[in-house]
Amino acid sequence: MADDISVLTKSIEATDHFIENVIEFLKKDSDPLENYECICYELAHSKAALEIAKSLTELDLSNEKNLLLACGFAADAVWQISSYFITYDHFHTELIKLLQTSQDLISKFKDPAFVYLLKDYQFDSALEPEFQLVADTFRKFGESQIKPYAEQVHRQNLDVPEEVINKLSELGGFGLSIPEKYGGFAIEGSNEYLSMVIATEELSKASLAIGGSLITRPEILARALLTGGTESQKSYWLPKIASGELMVAVAVTEPDYGSDVANLTTTATRLENGWVINGVKTWCTFGARADILMLLARSDPDKDKAHKGLSLFIVPKDRANGKGFLLTQSSDTPGRPLSLEPGKMEGRPIDTIGYRGMHSYEIAFENWWVPHENLVGEDSGVNKGFYLQMKGFENGRLQTAARALGVMQAAYQSGLSYANSRNVFGKPIINYQLVGQKLGRMNLLINASRYFTYKVAKMMSQGLGSMEASLVKAYVCKAAEWVTREAMQIHGGMGYAEEFPVSRYFVDARVLSIFEGADETLSIKVIAKNLLSALN
Repeated sequence: MADDISVLTKSIEATDHFIENVIEFLKKDSDPLENYECICYELAHSKAALEIAKSLTELDLSNEKNLLLACGFAADAVWQISSYFITYDHFHTELIKLLQTSQDLISKFKDPAFVYLLKDYQFDSALEPEFQLVADTFRKFGESQIKPYAEQVHRQNLDVPEEVINKLSELGGFGLSIPEKYGGFAIEGSNEYLSMVIATEELSKASLAIGGSLITRPEILARALLTGGTESQKSYWLPKIASGELMVAVAVTEPDYGSDVANLTTTATRLENGWVINGVKTWCTFGARADILMLLARSDPDKDKAHKGLSLFIVPKDRANGKGFLLTQSSDTPGRPLSLEPGKMEGRPIDTIGYRGMHSYEIAFENWWVPHENLVGEDSGVNKGFYLQMKGFENGRLQTAARALGVMQAAYQSGLSYANSRNVFGKPIINYQLVGQKLGRMNLLINASRYFTYKVAKMMSQGLGSMEASLVKAYVCKAAEWVTREAMQIHGGMGYAEEFPVSRYFVDARVLSIFEGADETLSIKVIAKNLLSALN
């Protein structure tokens, strides 16, 4: 055991040194984010894997299971990182040193025979009793209240059942990280983010679209309000969000501007005691059913101010169904200027291959009036919307990692069950090394990712972890694509049929690396940029 810990420590130190060398190489260039995009992308994912490996060394390594988890993941991480950089001549010497140092670790813990043994290994999440209760509660809710609807909603592209929303409201699912004084369940100084992560993972096991994702948008707006809202705004909006009385959608992305938020063109023009919104938003998930939209718009007409000219608004709207909607706003709307032309908000559903139930929309705004009191922060929030939105999205990234965990866990369990029951050439397919090795790596990645996600949740509860939230989102969402793909492959032809939910897990997982910050933009413009600036 002591030898394994020593090899583990040396390999992580060597990986850390290798990544520092990559950073130093990039810093020599005048514009590395532009000239070395591919290396910056690989750097971001390598850093994410390294930080997960580092976090696992904080476990009690005298426990055999913990040691196997840490060594197994670190070996996988070094193998993965080496595959990223082997094509770049710049790093051959340092890469050889890394592989030489990690040879013993990789030989033992990346060996297919070892990984095969992990196929049904039970790792301990070591949750404290109060958080284990959260996990048990939301797992039971997902099994009994969400799972029965999951396949029907996915296959028929239906709306999220109102029964699910109502019962999740009763359970307190929308107020997990909203402070008690605002009607939520978060106690000051507690690990409220951890409760949210655990609940999200359990709900996502039952269904990503009508389970875990239901609480994403309320979490994003709640964090923006807690960061920059006035006291009156917090007191008014947060209790309604926490209770589920008001469901939230986020309207940030535009047809020509996805992750490039700084160049948004939807305008908010000041007029008397409010603002007039004009423009088009897209990928507004849950936009029809939502009661309020968290909308980012350009409040300063000077486009040269980029992200410094944006403000964040809470836009009330009537509920509609998944087929689209057309809402109008007349002059008799309280507070609306009489001179203003009638307003219109039109939502067009965007059909998707997965992630069905909440539906995504393109929403066009024409002369849509919003009172000044709905500008987050009011006077102090003018042109501060980008920063408030980013605080909300930090929470969204962590929550997306938790959603990925849930989908991965469901896919793994589905693959494990099928592999045990399916016989090919006279024996269960789980007895074939290749199938067992796939399941073993799934189990390894899921449990390592879970531990790091929990750690980041605890950090964010202390006001830390902004960078780590980006790292965990990047790694876990990409891992979810591999896990669900391989779980589907284990099912063979039946995996491609809709008779088994594994096909749903596969198409649902594909969206995770796209929303809450597209993987490429997140990796290059956030993670790599941060790593390069941190050492200046």
